[in-house]
Amino acid sequence: MKQSIKRAAVLGSGVMGSGIAAHLANIGIPTLLLDIVPRELTEKEEKKGLTLESPIVRNKIAAKNKKALLKQKPSPITSKKSLELIEVGNMEDDMEKLKDVDWIIEVVVENLEIKQQVFANVDKYRKKGSIVSSNTSGISVEAMSEGRSEDFREHFLGTHFFNPPRYLKLLEVIPTKDTKDEVVQFMKTFGEDVLGKGVVLAKDTPNFIANRIGTYGLLVTVQEMIAGGYSVGEVDSVTGPTIGRPKSATFRTLDVVGLDTFIHVAKNVYDQVDGKEKEVFEVPTFMQKMHEKGWLGAKSGQGFYLKKKGEKGSIIEELNPETMEYEERKKLKTKATEMAKQQKGFQRKLTTLLSVKGDRASEFVWSILKPVLLYSAELLGEIADDIVSIDNAMKWGFGWKKGPFEIWDAIGVKATVERMQEEGDTVPKWVLDLLEDGKESFYKTENANVFYYHNKEYQQQESNEKEIHLHRLKDTNGVIKMNTGASLIDLGDGVALLEFHSPNNAIGLDVIQMINESIEEVDKNYKGLVIGNQGKNFCVGANLALMLMEAQDDNFFELDLVIRQFQNMAMNIKYSNKPVVTAPFNMTLGGGAEVTLPAAAVQASAESYIGLVEVGVGLIPGGGGTKELYLKMLRDMPQGVDFDLSKVANKVFERVATAAVSTSAEEARENGFLNRFDGISANPDHLLYDAKQKVLSLSSAGYQAPIREKIPVVGDPGYAAMLMGAKSLHYSGYASEHDVKIAEKLAYVLSGGRIKEGSFIDEQVMLDLEREAFLSLIGEPKTQQRMQHMLVKGKPLRN
Repeated sequence: MKQSIKRAAVLGSGVMGSGIAAHLANIGIPTLLLDIVPRELTEKEEKKGLTLESPIVRNKIAAKNKKALLKQKPSPITSKKSLELIEVGNMEDDMEKLKDVDWIIEVVVENLEIKQQVFANVDKYRKKGSIVSSNTSGISVEAMSEGRSEDFREHFLGTHFFNPPRYLKLLEVIPTKDTKDEVVQFMKTFGEDVLGKGVVLAKDTPNFIANRIGTYGLLVTVQEMIAGGYSVGEVDSVTGPTIGRPKSATFRTLDVVGLDTFIHVAKNVYDQVDGKEKEVFEVPTFMQKMHEKGWLGAKSGQGFYLKKKGEKGSIIEELNPETMEYEERKKLKTKATEMAKQQKGFQRKLTTLLSVKGDRASEFVWSILKPVLLYSAELLGEIADDIVSIDNAMKWGFGWKKGPFEIWDAIGVKATVERMQEEGDTVPKWVLDLLEDGKESFYKTENANVFYYHNKEYQQQESNEKEIHLHRLKDTNGVIKMNTGASLIDLGDGVALLEFHSPNNAIGLDVIQMINESIEEVDKNYKGLVIGNQGKNFCVGANLALMLMEAQDDNFFELDLVIRQFQNMAMNIKYSNKPVVTAPFNMTLGGGAEVTLPAAAVQASAESYIGLVEVGVGLIPGGGGTKELYLKMLRDMPQGVDFDLSKVANKVFERVATAAVSTSAEEARENGFLNRFDGISANPDHLLYDAKQKVLSLSSAGYQAPIREKIPVVGDPGYAAMLMGAKSLHYSGYASEHDVKIAEKLAYVLSGGRIKEGSFIDEQVMLDLEREAFLSLIGEPKTQQRMQHMLVKGKPLRN
């Protein structure tokens, strides 16, 4: 039977269970969310005359936790509409509904006996062939399925999501000895293609891969901190991005995760291992005291750090593990840390940091990296079959920039093994075998293919066909054209890709030039163009610093020229003879949105935060953003149905005037930045592939450039209505005089000028209005103050 998942059920509606249900609903899978039946009534329920048999009471735990999804931050849902796909119930009255679902996920309390009871009940009601899995973080998956039917065991496995499920990429899939191979392969493919996850296959061992190594590394760090007399703040100052870890480093990460959760995970391993490994997983006394005091981190208001009010605003203090009191936060500043700061790139920074013998920071970082490298090597074969799974688990689950074996390669396998042996450490035999065979790295790249060391030889690393790696593609296909801001790359199959690579992917004249040249090249030699990249963000807008300098020097002729060029570039995208598909992801702001909107189609990553944010720096969009958002919303209106034009104009006015940014691609669709013809990719690694397929689809359908548009506008009445709304906010104290001035310019653009309602204007007229408004505002001292504040402080100024 061919496997498919059209409906799912989640048993257990706590933070993790409801989060998984939300993630399933986000991608369009109707989900049944069940929990236990309450055993007693509240006083409020009794007053209402409810009983323990009332459905509203029996389902209240799941219903309450579903409702709580709306208040959680960061939000587990991509749109409020997602909640409509979650049906609540309880595990006594609604088990029969399991016969209609294709995947049942257990997320109840971490207790083997309780889980076995739940699965015994599931086995009675599930349909044959449905997949059943546990989200356990460390209990034996094999033990959970004991005593179950053959079909249950053949379709049972562990599926360990990381919290929060919407945002964390890792999904550990843990098969048992009875799980069918085709079920494992289906879940891997489904996890990647539909759930948008990075999937690793893990062995049924305590805490699986990521939590096993991650918890070990955190506890080693704490123990070395105590032994070396370092402070909490000093440790965090050197265990962040410099060594390839998140900015939250060690203790801020623990505060976010929650000390109670961390202790539970550590105890799980502690109870199942022995010897030196058991010693490492013993939670230090001061952390146990914190747990007793309820100092659990962010959830309790204090943990390793405490935020206090100081004379000059809020200050953050660090915990002293010896006195259990909070003190001024410290940083570890040494010769090695200063030398590392001067280096560019992760590898050079880390090798420099480790190179200064006797340096307090250098010695500490080595003392915490070395045991993690050795531990990871020792566990190969026990927790996972290959080094790739271990490295990916740490990157996707713990946010490491590089996995342990990639880090080892970066700092030099041969040199570090020699140092380890000099220091009396035992290096796993397979690592010594690698060096004895004349090999010096765990990975190597040949002809843009990556190979990893496995069973005494290099094997090619497999990846999903939908993953496109631009750096490898450039090595094999070369670059068609490039300048300082962007490159044109051959994606294959007759599709080209324009990649931004300016600082922060900001749009300057170099990027504008390359977009124009790319469209010309594609028109002659390719089927279509994708505009996308694999940076941190798609594009954070135009070069704000450059524009401010020109404005302060009164170079308005230059600014006018730049805005015209930007507008012409956007029109070239729109009216290209070959389809142009944009592939936005993460921050797509200001100019980034203005590049996205005029494309023939958009293929957005699910995590796309799109907005025209120019008002935040005292401007309005100048590159055609207002016009294109307005037109996109108009095109999304049902054909042949009368609608109120002013409502569309008002909606665009609100979006731009409030600098609204979508919190997801789904919300971007609701905000009008995407329409029903645009696509959303659940897996960010598949975004460029999906965009390429959209280009090919448009091309094969006989794509033709759109006909130049006439724009219906609301004219004088619409202008007055929009301006009245802005002034009412000013009178209520919610908007400054300068805010009203900006709103007046925006209303003038959207209304098409002071003309009759229902008039049609040429696109160029609205572009001219945008440009004139932009130039007039950038000359305002208060706008320049806002721009300066954003560049220096990174946040808007209200003046």
